[in-house]
Amino acid sequence: MQHERDVVLLITHSGDYFTIDRVAQALSRRGAQPFRLDTDKFPMTVKLQANFSNFGSNHRLEYGDVLGQAAPRLRSLNTEQVQAVWMRRIWQPELSKELAPKFQAACTGESLAALDGFWDSLRGAKWVDDLQRINAAENKLRQLRVASEVGLVIPQTLVTNNPEEAREFFQRVKGKMVAKLLRPLSYSMEGSSFFMYTSAVKEEDLVDAETLRYCPVVFQEQIPKRQELRVVYVNGKLFVGALNASAYSASTQDWRRATKEACVWQADELPDEIIPCLHAFMAKFELTFGAFDFIQTPSGEYVFLEINPTGEWGMLERDLDYPIAEAIADALLSTSAQQ
Repeated sequence: MQHERDVVLLITHSGDYFTIDRVAQALSRRGAQPFRLDTDKFPMTVKLQANFSNFGSNHRLEYGDVLGQAAPRLRSLNTEQVQAVWMRRIWQPELSKELAPKFQAACTGESLAALDGFWDSLRGAKWVDDLQRINAAENKLRQLRVASEVGLVIPQTLVTNNPEEAREFFQRVKGKMVAKLLRPLSYSMEGSSFFMYTSAVKEEDLVDAETLRYCPVVFQEQIPKRQELRVVYVNGKLFVGALNASAYSASTQDWRRATKEACVWQADELPDEIIPCLHAFMAKFELTFGAFDFIQTPSGEYVFLEINPTGEWGMLERDLDYPIAEAIADALLSTSAQQ
């Protein structure tokens, strides 16, 4: 089926690569016109115009004369042209260094507010996924509650800013404890130095844990690992990649910190009894896309860790030749995708 008049807006940033290109190519093969919006290029390179009156409103985006490496082939669009939106990344604006520091925060805030208005103008388009649903699903505590409700196994978890509670939890899990953030600070296929990875906690780490007063931390029981799995869910389809935890578990608790040589992705499948739980989980959040993280224990149990509603999947398509970009393109152009 051709979609010659369909423009699909791809929301990302100028440093994005591979996955964004794969989805754009998949859309083009289906006759749709992808428009890549690099959010970090607004307002310096991308121009936005919004007109409002009692007779209606109109929004327009246009790339300026200075086209960056990631500039789209289609250089401008009106809201009315957009049939679907892929919400991949929203990035902070890249503002000129000539702008006085005291104005940087204000200009950033105003730019993001203007983009919020633009997103609202696209409320009639199909989103993969809707921003409000993404924001709701990013709450790690809500994820754990829903995962348990739909029948998934979750780790014992404590979120606290109370040092004494952390010490008591450490004893409860017999010293097998990890720490992580409620919200990640970085997303990419390659990871980033600006990121608090899941880390093992030792007893001496809790001797002087008064800094918890400034920031609550997620503490979980450390689950023994046979494999770690990244399960990409796209409109009912599952793509499962597995890592042999023995290749890196001696040096790190988080595969994102492991060497590339240790992270060899293998194609895998989930047990039949897990799959309905994932469908139910996604239905609860009304999401079309999500990247689940699981641990398979040495005894064969599957333990849910978290879901990232805009999570990475490029390494699975790259290494395992999974048609994830094709599935995302189908979801964007299919009338069966969730609104």
